Amino acid sequence: MKKLLLLFLSSAFIIACSSVKQTEEALNTGNYDQAIGIALKNLSTNKHKKGKQEYIIMLEQAFAKAKTRDKERIAFLSKTGNGANLEEIFNIYNQLKNRQERIKPLLPLRILEKGRNANFQFENYNQAIIETQGKLAEYLYNNASELMSSTSKFGFRQAYEDFKYLDKISPNYKDTRSLIEQAHIKGTDFVIVDMKNQTRKVIPKKLEEDLLNFSTYGLNDLWTVYHNNKQASLQYDFSMDIELREINISPEQIREKHIVREKQILDGKKDLLDSNGNVVKDSLGNVIQVDRYKTIVCDVTQFTQFKATQVKGQVKYKDLVTKQLIDTFPLESEFIFEHSYATYNGDRNALDATFNDLIRLRAVPFPSNEQMIFDSGEDLKAKLKEIITRQAFR
Repeated sequence: MKKLLLLFLSSAFIIACSSVKQTEEALNTGNYDQAIGIALKNLSTNKHKKGKQEYIIMLEQAFAKAKTRDKERIAFLSKTGNGANLEEIFNIYNQLKNRQERIKPLLPLRILEKGRNANFQFENYNQAIIETQGKLAEYLYNNASELMSSTSKFGFRQAYEDFKYLDKISPNYKDTRSLIEQAHIKGTDFVIVDMKNQTRKVIPKKLEEDLLNFSTYGLNDLWTVYHNNKQASLQYDFSMDIELREINISPEQIREKHIVREKQILDGKKDLLDSNGNVVKDSLGNVIQVDRYKTIVCDVTQFTQFKATQVKGQVKYKDLVTKQLIDTFPLESEFIFEHSYATYNGDRNALDATFNDLIRLRAVPFPSNEQMIFDSGEDLKAKLKEIITRQAFR
Protein backbone atom coordinates (compact mmCIF):
# COMPACT_ATOMS: atom_id res chain seq x y z
CA MET A 1 0.00 0.00 0.00
CA LYS A 2 2.88 2.37 0.87
CA LYS A 3 4.51 1.62 -2.48
CA LEU A 4 1.29 2.53 -4.28
CA LEU A 5 1.04 5.78 -2.32
CA LEU A 6 4.65 6.68 -3.11
CA LEU A 7 4.06 5.88 -6.77
CA PHE A 8 0.97 8.10 -6.83
CA LEU A 9 2.76 10.99 -5.14
CA SER A 10 5.73 10.65 -7.48
CA SER A 11 3.46 10.70 -10.53
CA ALA A 12 1.61 13.75 -9.23
CA PHE A 13 4.90 15.55 -8.61
CA ILE A 14 6.18 14.75 -12.12
CA ILE A 15 2.93 15.98 -13.70
CA ALA A 16 3.03 19.18 -11.63
CA CYS A 17 6.64 19.88 -12.62
CA SER A 18 5.81 19.23 -16.26
CA SER A 19 2.88 21.65 -16.11
CA VAL A 20 5.02 24.37 -14.54
CA LYS A 21 7.65 23.91 -17.24
CA GLN A 22 4.97 24.13 -19.97
CA THR A 23 3.69 27.39 -18.51
CA GLU A 24 7.20 28.78 -18.23
CA GLU A 25 8.05 27.76 -21.79
CA ALA A 26 4.87 29.33 -23.16
CA LEU A 27 5.63 32.54 -21.25
CA ASN A 28 9.23 32.70 -22.46
CA THR A 29 8.31 32.08 -26.11
CA GLY A 30 5.63 34.75 -26.25
CA ASN A 31 2.64 32.38 -26.14
CA TYR A 32 1.09 34.41 -23.35
CA ASP A 33 -2.48 33.20 -23.70
CA GLN A 34 -1.31 29.60 -23.63
CA ALA A 35 0.60 30.34 -20.43
CA ILE A 36 -2.50 32.03 -18.99
CA GLY A 37 -4.65 29.04 -19.92
CA ILE A 38 -2.34 26.52 -18.23
CA ALA A 39 -2.00 28.67 -15.12
CA LEU A 40 -5.76 29.23 -14.79
CA LYS A 41 -6.42 25.50 -15.17
CA ASN A 42 -4.02 24.71 -12.34
CA LEU A 43 -5.36 27.50 -10.14
CA SER A 44 -8.99 26.46 -10.57
CA THR A 45 -8.55 24.16 -7.53
CA ASN A 46 -6.64 24.70 -4.28
CA LYS A 47 -5.32 28.09 -5.38
CA HIS A 48 -4.06 28.83 -1.85
CA LYS A 49 -1.67 25.86 -1.77
CA LYS A 50 1.99 26.77 -1.61
CA GLY A 51 2.69 24.58 -4.64
CA LYS A 52 0.50 26.89 -6.77
CA GLN A 53 2.63 29.99 -6.17
CA GLU A 54 4.61 29.63 -9.39
CA TYR A 55 1.40 29.67 -11.42
CA ILE A 56 0.22 32.89 -9.76
CA ILE A 57 3.51 34.63 -10.51
CA MET A 58 3.58 33.47 -14.13
CA LEU A 59 -0.10 34.37 -14.58
CA GLU A 60 0.62 37.91 -13.41
CA GLN A 61 3.57 38.20 -15.82
CA ALA A 62 1.76 36.63 -18.80
CA PHE A 63 -1.29 38.88 -18.34
CA ALA A 64 0.81 42.06 -18.25
CA LYS A 65 2.82 41.08 -21.32
CA ALA A 66 -0.24 39.97 -23.29
CA LYS A 67 -2.05 43.21 -22.49
CA THR A 68 0.96 45.34 -23.51
CA ARG A 69 1.37 43.48 -26.80
CA ASP A 70 -2.34 43.72 -27.65
CA LYS A 71 -2.57 47.44 -26.92
CA GLU A 72 0.56 48.12 -28.99
CA ARG A 73 -0.99 46.18 -31.87
CA ILE A 74 -4.21 48.21 -31.60
CA ALA A 75 -2.23 51.47 -31.61
CA PHE A 76 -0.31 50.41 -34.72
CA LEU A 77 -3.41 49.28 -36.64
CA SER A 78 -5.31 52.44 -35.69
CA LYS A 79 -2.57 54.67 -37.09
CA THR A 80 -2.86 53.08 -40.54
CA GLY A 81 -6.40 54.39 -40.96
CA ASN A 82 -7.22 51.31 -43.03
CA GLY A 83 -10.82 50.16 -42.55
CA ALA A 84 -9.79 46.61 -43.33
CA ASN A 85 -7.97 46.57 -39.97
CA LEU A 86 -11.12 47.29 -37.97
CA GLU A 87 -12.04 43.60 -37.67
CA GLU A 88 -8.67 42.76 -36.10
CA ILE A 89 -8.92 45.74 -33.73
CA PHE A 90 -12.44 44.67 -32.74
CA ASN A 91 -11.26 41.11 -32.08
CA ILE A 92 -8.29 42.28 -30.00
CA TYR A 93 -10.51 44.45 -27.78
CA ASN A 94 -12.76 41.46 -27.20
CA GLN A 95 -9.70 39.34 -26.45
CA LEU A 96 -8.54 41.87 -23.86
CA LYS A 97 -11.94 41.85 -22.19
CA ASN A 98 -12.35 38.08 -22.25
CA ARG A 99 -8.88 37.53 -20.78
CA GLN A 100 -9.83 39.69 -17.80
CA GLU A 101 -13.15 37.89 -17.33
CA ARG A 102 -11.36 34.54 -17.12
CA ILE A 103 -9.09 35.76 -14.32
CA LYS A 104 -11.65 37.69 -12.23
CA PRO A 105 -13.37 34.63 -10.64
CA LEU A 106 -10.06 33.51 -9.10
CA LEU A 107 -9.20 36.82 -7.43
CA PRO A 108 -7.65 37.57 -5.07
CA LEU A 109 -4.49 35.56 -5.69
CA ARG A 110 -1.94 35.95 -2.91
CA ILE A 111 1.83 35.94 -3.59
CA LEU A 112 3.12 34.69 -0.24
CA GLU A 113 6.81 35.46 -0.79
CA LYS A 114 6.10 39.15 -1.47
CA GLY A 115 3.21 39.48 0.97
CA ARG A 116 0.85 40.98 -1.58
CA ASN A 117 -1.94 40.08 -3.96
CA ALA A 118 -1.13 39.49 -7.61
CA ASN A 119 -1.58 42.72 -9.55
CA PHE A 120 -3.76 42.68 -12.68
CA GLN A 121 -4.35 46.10 -14.24
CA PHE A 122 -7.91 45.62 -15.49
CA GLU A 123 -9.58 48.16 -17.78
CA ASN A 124 -13.10 48.71 -19.02
CA TYR A 125 -13.07 48.04 -22.76
CA ASN A 126 -16.84 48.24 -23.32
CA GLN A 127 -16.83 51.70 -24.87
CA ALA A 128 -13.89 50.88 -27.15
CA ILE A 129 -15.64 47.68 -28.25
CA ILE A 130 -18.90 49.52 -28.98
CA GLU A 131 -17.15 52.28 -30.97
CA THR A 132 -15.03 49.81 -32.96
CA GLN A 133 -18.06 47.62 -33.56
CA GLY A 134 -19.94 50.59 -35.01
CA LYS A 135 -17.06 51.56 -37.30
CA LEU A 136 -16.58 47.94 -38.40
CA ALA A 137 -20.30 47.53 -39.10
CA GLU A 138 -20.32 50.63 -41.28
CA TYR A 139 -17.17 49.51 -43.12
CA LEU A 140 -18.53 45.99 -43.74
CA TYR A 141 -21.89 47.34 -44.91
CA ASN A 142 -20.36 49.80 -47.36
CA ASN A 143 -17.80 47.32 -48.65
CA ALA A 144 -20.36 44.54 -49.11
CA SER A 145 -22.84 46.95 -50.72
CA GLU A 146 -20.21 47.85 -53.32
CA LEU A 147 -19.66 44.15 -54.01
CA MET A 148 -23.40 43.82 -54.72
CA SER A 149 -22.84 45.73 -57.97
CA SER A 150 -20.35 43.08 -59.05
CA THR A 151 -20.80 41.07 -62.23
CA SER A 152 -18.93 38.14 -60.71
CA LYS A 153 -20.43 35.33 -58.65
CA PHE A 154 -17.36 35.56 -56.45
CA GLY A 155 -18.16 39.19 -55.68
CA PHE A 156 -21.66 38.28 -54.48
CA ARG A 157 -20.27 35.43 -52.42
CA GLN A 158 -17.81 37.74 -50.69
CA ALA A 159 -20.65 40.20 -50.09
CA TYR A 160 -22.66 37.35 -48.57
CA GLU A 161 -19.82 36.46 -46.17
CA ASP A 162 -19.39 40.12 -45.18
CA PHE A 163 -23.11 40.61 -44.58
CA LYS A 164 -23.28 37.36 -42.57
CA TYR A 165 -20.41 38.49 -40.36
CA LEU A 166 -21.99 41.93 -40.03
CA ASP A 167 -25.26 40.36 -38.89
CA LYS A 168 -23.32 38.34 -36.33
CA ILE A 169 -21.59 41.31 -34.68
CA SER A 170 -24.48 43.79 -35.20
CA PRO A 171 -27.72 41.81 -35.58
CA ASN A 172 -30.32 43.32 -37.91
CA TYR A 173 -28.06 46.22 -38.94
CA LYS A 174 -29.98 48.34 -41.46
CA ASP A 175 -31.26 46.01 -44.25
CA THR A 176 -28.46 43.48 -43.80
CA ARG A 177 -30.69 40.39 -43.64
CA SER A 178 -32.44 41.29 -46.86
CA LEU A 179 -29.06 41.84 -48.53
CA ILE A 180 -27.82 38.46 -47.25
CA GLU A 181 -30.64 36.75 -49.16
CA GLN A 182 -29.99 38.81 -52.28
CA ALA A 183 -26.24 38.10 -52.20
CA HIS A 184 -26.89 34.40 -51.75
CA ILE A 185 -29.24 34.20 -54.72
CA LYS A 186 -26.93 36.23 -56.97
CA GLY A 187 -23.87 34.20 -55.92
CA THR A 188 -25.53 30.83 -56.47
CA ASP A 189 -25.00 28.65 -59.53
CA PHE A 190 -28.36 27.33 -60.68
CA VAL A 191 -28.28 24.07 -62.62
CA ILE A 192 -31.21 22.77 -64.65
CA VAL A 193 -31.30 18.97 -64.84
CA ASP A 194 -32.83 16.91 -67.63
CA MET A 195 -33.05 13.13 -67.98
CA LYS A 196 -32.97 11.66 -71.48
CA ASN A 197 -33.97 8.07 -72.09
CA GLN A 198 -32.20 6.83 -75.23
CA THR A 199 -32.44 3.13 -74.36
CA ARG A 200 -35.68 2.29 -76.20
CA LYS A 201 -36.86 0.68 -72.98
CA VAL A 202 -39.42 1.97 -70.52
CA ILE A 203 -37.86 3.48 -67.42
CA PRO A 204 -40.13 3.27 -64.36
CA LYS A 205 -41.57 6.67 -63.51
CA LYS A 206 -40.68 6.15 -59.84
CA LEU A 207 -37.01 5.60 -60.75
CA GLU A 208 -36.92 8.80 -62.80
CA GLU A 209 -38.49 10.71 -59.90
CA ASP A 210 -35.98 9.24 -57.44
CA LEU A 211 -33.00 10.11 -59.62
CA LEU A 212 -34.21 13.69 -60.03
CA ASN A 213 -35.16 14.19 -56.38
CA PHE A 214 -32.01 15.99 -55.29
CA SER A 215 -33.30 16.52 -51.75
CA THR A 216 -32.56 12.82 -51.08
CA TYR A 217 -28.91 13.06 -52.12
CA GLY A 218 -27.76 14.69 -48.89
CA LEU A 219 -25.95 17.43 -50.80
CA ASN A 220 -24.76 20.41 -48.78
CA ASP A 221 -23.49 22.94 -51.27
CA LEU A 222 -24.19 26.54 -50.34
CA TRP A 223 -23.53 27.87 -53.83
CA THR A 224 -24.99 25.24 -56.17
CA VAL A 225 -28.69 24.46 -56.58
CA TYR A 226 -30.10 21.75 -58.85
CA HIS A 227 -33.61 21.99 -60.32
CA ASN A 228 -35.39 19.39 -62.38
CA ASN A 229 -38.30 21.71 -63.06
CA LYS A 230 -37.37 25.00 -64.69
CA GLN A 231 -38.48 28.11 -62.85
CA ALA A 232 -39.33 31.00 -65.15
CA SER A 233 -38.04 33.59 -62.66
CA LEU A 234 -34.50 32.15 -62.67
CA GLN A 235 -31.69 32.45 -65.14
CA TYR A 236 -29.84 29.15 -65.13
CA ASP A 237 -26.05 29.07 -65.32
CA PHE A 238 -25.48 25.42 -66.19
CA SER A 239 -27.33 22.40 -67.47
CA MET A 240 -26.86 18.81 -66.41
CA ASP A 241 -28.09 16.14 -68.82
CA ILE A 242 -28.45 12.59 -67.52
CA GLU A 243 -28.45 10.44 -70.65
CA LEU A 244 -29.40 6.78 -70.23
CA ARG A 245 -28.13 5.11 -73.40
CA GLU A 246 -28.24 1.38 -72.81
CA ILE A 247 -30.13 -1.08 -70.60
CA ASN A 248 -29.07 -4.72 -70.77
CA ILE A 249 -31.12 -7.38 -69.01
CA SER A 250 -29.92 -10.96 -68.93
CA PRO A 251 -32.29 -13.91 -69.54
CA GLU A 252 -33.76 -15.64 -66.50
CA GLN A 253 -31.42 -18.47 -65.60
CA ILE A 254 -31.60 -21.42 -63.21
CA ARG A 255 -28.22 -22.97 -62.60
CA GLU A 256 -27.95 -26.47 -61.14
CA LYS A 257 -25.16 -27.92 -59.06
CA HIS A 258 -25.04 -31.52 -57.77
CA ILE A 259 -23.24 -32.25 -54.54
CA VAL A 260 -22.79 -35.52 -52.61
CA ARG A 261 -22.23 -35.34 -48.87
CA GLU A 262 -21.10 -38.30 -46.73
CA LYS A 263 -20.88 -38.53 -42.97
CA GLN A 264 -20.05 -41.21 -40.42
CA ILE A 265 -22.43 -41.52 -37.48
CA LEU A 266 -22.51 -43.72 -34.37
CA ASP A 267 -24.50 -46.92 -34.88
CA GLY A 268 -24.36 -48.78 -31.56
CA LYS A 269 -21.61 -51.07 -30.23
CA LYS A 270 -19.68 -54.08 -31.58
CA ASP A 271 -17.25 -56.66 -30.21
CA LEU A 272 -13.59 -55.81 -30.52
CA LEU A 273 -11.78 -58.36 -32.69
CA ASP A 274 -8.08 -59.02 -32.95
CA SER A 275 -6.16 -59.44 -36.20
CA ASN A 276 -7.22 -63.08 -36.40
CA GLY A 277 -10.89 -62.30 -36.05
CA ASN A 278 -11.15 -63.48 -32.47
CA VAL A 279 -13.10 -61.65 -29.78
CA VAL A 280 -10.89 -59.62 -27.42
CA LYS A 281 -11.59 -59.86 -23.70
CA ASP A 282 -10.40 -57.92 -20.70
CA SER A 283 -8.54 -59.37 -17.67
CA LEU A 284 -11.83 -60.43 -16.10
CA GLY A 285 -12.92 -62.35 -19.17
CA ASN A 286 -15.48 -59.77 -20.31
CA VAL A 287 -15.81 -59.10 -24.04
CA ILE A 288 -14.54 -55.64 -24.93
CA GLN A 289 -16.92 -53.57 -27.05
CA VAL A 290 -16.22 -50.49 -29.15
CA ASP A 291 -18.34 -47.91 -31.03
CA ARG A 292 -19.75 -48.98 -34.35
CA TYR A 293 -20.08 -46.37 -37.12
CA LYS A 294 -21.98 -46.32 -40.36
CA THR A 295 -21.70 -44.04 -43.38
CA ILE A 296 -24.74 -42.04 -44.44
CA VAL A 297 -25.05 -40.34 -47.83
CA CYS A 298 -27.16 -37.47 -49.15
CA ASP A 299 -27.36 -36.20 -52.73
CA VAL A 300 -28.08 -32.47 -52.95
CA THR A 301 -29.13 -30.46 -55.99
CA GLN A 302 -28.55 -26.77 -55.52
CA PHE A 303 -30.50 -24.38 -57.75
CA THR A 304 -29.51 -20.75 -58.24
CA GLN A 305 -31.92 -18.34 -59.88
CA PHE A 306 -30.01 -15.55 -61.62
CA LYS A 307 -30.94 -12.41 -63.48
CA ALA A 308 -28.90 -9.23 -63.99
CA THR A 309 -29.47 -5.77 -65.34
CA GLN A 310 -26.95 -3.17 -66.44
CA VAL A 311 -27.68 0.49 -67.07
CA LYS A 312 -25.18 2.59 -69.02
CA GLY A 313 -25.19 6.27 -69.77
CA GLN A 314 -23.38 9.52 -69.22
CA VAL A 315 -23.74 12.86 -67.49
CA LYS A 316 -23.03 16.05 -69.43
CA TYR A 317 -22.44 19.47 -67.91
CA LYS A 318 -22.87 22.51 -70.13
CA ASP A 319 -22.25 26.21 -69.51
CA LEU A 320 -25.48 27.94 -70.57
CA VAL A 321 -23.77 31.34 -70.84
CA THR A 322 -20.92 30.32 -73.13
CA LYS A 323 -22.86 27.35 -74.64
CA GLN A 324 -19.76 25.24 -74.11
CA LEU A 325 -19.64 21.63 -72.93
CA ILE A 326 -17.82 21.62 -69.57
CA ASP A 327 -17.41 17.95 -68.81
CA THR A 328 -18.76 14.47 -69.49
CA PHE A 329 -18.82 11.60 -66.98
CA PRO A 330 -19.68 7.95 -67.65
CA LEU A 331 -22.59 6.58 -65.64
CA GLU A 332 -22.96 2.86 -65.14
CA SER A 333 -24.92 0.72 -62.72
CA GLU A 334 -25.58 -2.98 -62.25
CA PHE A 335 -28.12 -4.93 -60.23
CA ILE A 336 -28.06 -8.69 -59.77
CA PHE A 337 -30.96 -10.84 -58.61
CA GLU A 338 -29.75 -14.11 -57.16
CA HIS A 339 -31.71 -16.67 -55.15
CA SER A 340 -30.58 -20.17 -54.15
CA TYR A 341 -32.51 -23.16 -52.85
CA ALA A 342 -31.93 -26.93 -52.83
CA THR A 343 -33.55 -30.38 -52.89
CA TYR A 344 -32.08 -33.60 -51.52
CA ASN A 345 -32.24 -37.37 -51.81
CA GLY A 346 -30.89 -39.56 -49.03
CA ASP A 347 -30.16 -39.04 -45.35
CA ARG A 348 -30.44 -35.34 -44.50
CA ASN A 349 -28.30 -35.87 -41.39
CA ALA A 350 -25.25 -35.96 -43.66
CA LEU A 351 -25.70 -32.25 -44.47
CA ASP A 352 -24.21 -29.24 -42.70
CA ALA A 353 -26.16 -26.12 -41.69
CA THR A 354 -25.61 -24.32 -45.02
CA PHE A 355 -27.36 -26.99 -47.07
CA ASN A 356 -30.07 -27.49 -44.45
CA ASP A 357 -30.89 -23.78 -44.74
CA LEU A 358 -31.09 -24.03 -48.55
CA ILE A 359 -33.38 -27.09 -48.36
CA ARG A 360 -35.90 -25.05 -46.38
CA LEU A 361 -36.16 -22.56 -49.24
CA ARG A 362 -38.17 -22.80 -52.44
CA ALA A 363 -38.04 -21.16 -55.85
CA VAL A 364 -39.35 -17.58 -56.03
CA PRO A 365 -40.78 -15.65 -58.98
CA PHE A 366 -38.19 -13.79 -61.06
CA PRO A 367 -38.52 -9.98 -60.86
CA SER A 368 -39.90 -8.31 -63.96
CA ASN A 369 -37.63 -6.34 -66.28
CA GLU A 370 -39.19 -3.13 -65.01
CA GLN A 371 -38.49 -4.14 -61.41
CA MET A 372 -34.89 -5.01 -62.28
CA ILE A 373 -34.38 -1.57 -63.82
CA PHE A 374 -35.95 0.07 -60.78
CA ASP A 375 -33.80 -1.97 -58.38
CA SER A 376 -30.66 -0.68 -60.11
CA GLY A 377 -31.74 2.81 -59.01
CA GLU A 378 -30.00 2.89 -55.62
CA ASP A 379 -26.63 2.13 -57.17
CA LEU A 380 -27.38 4.58 -59.96
CA LYS A 381 -28.18 7.30 -57.42
CA ALA A 382 -24.93 6.62 -55.55
CA LYS A 383 -22.92 6.93 -58.78
CA LEU A 384 -24.79 10.09 -59.72
CA LYS A 385 -24.19 11.64 -56.29
CA GLU A 386 -20.47 10.92 -56.65
CA ILE A 387 -20.42 12.77 -59.99
CA ILE A 388 -22.38 15.73 -58.59
CA THR A 389 -20.17 16.14 -55.50
CA ARG A 390 -17.04 15.91 -57.67
CA GLN A 391 -18.18 18.60 -60.09
CA ALA A 392 -17.01 22.11 -59.20
CA PHE A 393 -18.37 24.89 -61.38
CA ARG A 394 -16.27 27.81 -60.14
